[in-house]
Amino acid sequence: MKITISEIAAHAGVSTGTVSRVINGHSTVAKATRSKVLEVMEQLGYEPDPVARELSMRSKHAIGMWVGAGENRLSPYFSRVWRALIKEMQDRAIQFIEMPPDLSGWRRPLNAVLIFNSSFLEQRLNVLAERELPSVLIGRGTGISCVAPDDVGGGRLAANTLLELGHRKVLHLSVLGDSQWHADRADGFAEVINAAGADVSLVQMRGEQSVLGGYRLMRDAWLAGQRPSGVFCATDEMAVGAYGALMDLGVRIPEAMSMLGFDGLAPELQPGLATIAQDIPQIAHEAVSLVLEAIEQRPPRQVVVPVHLEAGPSLAQAPN
Repeated sequence: MKITISEIAAHAGVSTGTVSRVINGHSTVAKATRSKVLEVMEQLGYEPDPVARELSMRSKHAIGMWVGAGENRLSPYFSRVWRALIKEMQDRAIQFIEMPPDLSGWRRPLNAVLIFNSSFLEQRLNVLAERELPSVLIGRGTGISCVAPDDVGGGRLAANTLLELGHRKVLHLSVLGDSQWHADRADGFAEVINAAGADVSLVQMRGEQSVLGGYRLMRDAWLAGQRPSGVFCATDEMAVGAYGALMDLGVRIPEAMSMLGFDGLAPELQPGLATIAQDIPQIAHEAVSLVLEAIEQRPPRQVVVPVHLEAGPSLAQAPN
């Protein structure tokens, strides 16, 4: 039966991370500890995986990116995050390896894993724990190292932006599903709107996170008689679709209706669309820093990256 790193660690009285560093030849392990681990490895008959040894010679670290099966890898937001992570890891000479949604047949050696979004998080963490792989979440979580944009704060900022422009009838186009990001945005937005007074009304509709989803939601809202003066969309992709629906309906933006998205992709998708922008390069930087800390077995940290308003011609004072 194959000897595991956990068994070596238990016999040597050290952590699995220490055993891993000894196997990979890291110079940070004390001489006495290294000797003890090597002695236990010999006693137990441990033979290092030759593929893993080759990997450690090519690169100091190899980080896997685990994306859920339901994630749209072709979305502009995912593409931008992906590019930022690749650049950050290239700058630090780290191998970046894409992982399949199903890890049942996965055999490539890794030092740690980045988990993209918190869907089915507990199950995914259990799988990684069985493989003794440190992990970091890109999204909001508890008890695990994670990095996320300030989605709650961004929702509040969107609400305050519309209120300061005099909008009293607002529509929020949100996303179906269990996404923590979009739930946080919706919570922050509703918190501010609901506290603004009895003369302010909020309608929330939920649909698919896509350009087409935004188009359908906005068109359905209009045909159902909704006449908000301000619209906040959970993502810029949805905002682009909603923008197109209003144009097709003959509704002038921003004269008749103001619109605001979220993510910071507006300049690429719909010039002039105002957006609550994320600092995606900073999120990538923090994610890689956290995963290196996880490899070194440091305590988990939760990092929240601030967002900001990128104003555009889609915002204006509420019509009289």
